[in-house]
Amino acid sequence: MVSGEGKPYRFDPGTLCLELTTTGGPGAFARWDVLHQPSDLVTWAGCSRLPDGLDLTVSAGELERARTLRDAVFLLAADRAHGRPLRAPHLDVVNAAAAGPPLIARIEPDGTRAWAPGATGTQLLATVARDAIDLFTGPYSDRVRECGAHNCYLLFVDTSRPGRRRWCAMEHCGNREKVRAHRARNAPAKP
Repeated sequence: MVSGEGKPYRFDPGTLCLELTTTGGPGAFARWDVLHQPSDLVTWAGCSRLPDGLDLTVSAGELERARTLRDAVFLLAADRAHGRPLRAPHLDVVNAAAAGPPLIARIEPDGTRAWAPGATGTQLLATVARDAIDLFTGPYSDRVRECGAHNCYLLFVDTSRPGRRRWCAMEHCGNREKVRAHRARNAPAKP
C-alpha cells in the first residue's frame, strides 16, 4: 500500500476477502475506490494472495458485483471488529456470491499449481466470498480488527500468537501512533 505521503508500506490483512476491502468501500470510503473498470479487478487479482497465472476475464456486471461484495465484506468485518452482530443483508450478498462456481486450480506436469483457463469474474467473486465465509465462521472470526490509529480504518485478521495486534502496519500507523503518544507524555505541562 501507499501512505498519504506517498511512502509505500506493507499491509497484510490476513485473508483474500479483506484484501478486496483495500480497493475502496461503502459511504465515505468510496473516495478511495480503485475499481473503476473491469481491468482494475483483473489487476487487483494479479496483486492479491492468489497464486500467479490467473487468466481472468471480467465484465462490467461482474465489476459491479465485485464492488457490492467488497462493501458487504467491509461492513461485516467492521461489525465483527467492533463486536456488533453481523447484518443479514450483508450476509445475503456474501452467500449469493459464494453460491457460484469458484476458481479452479490444477496441478501442472512439473508439480506447480496453475489455474484452469477461462476464469471469470464470477468465479473470482465466489472464491472471495467463500474466503469471507471461512473467515467469519472460522477460528479467527473473533480476531478481525480495525487499525487502532485515529484516522485509519483498514481491517485485518490478527493472527499474532497473543492476539494483540493493534495496527494495520507497525512501520506506518503503529510508528506514528507511538510517536504521538511519546510526544504527549513528554510535552511540558500547561500551567
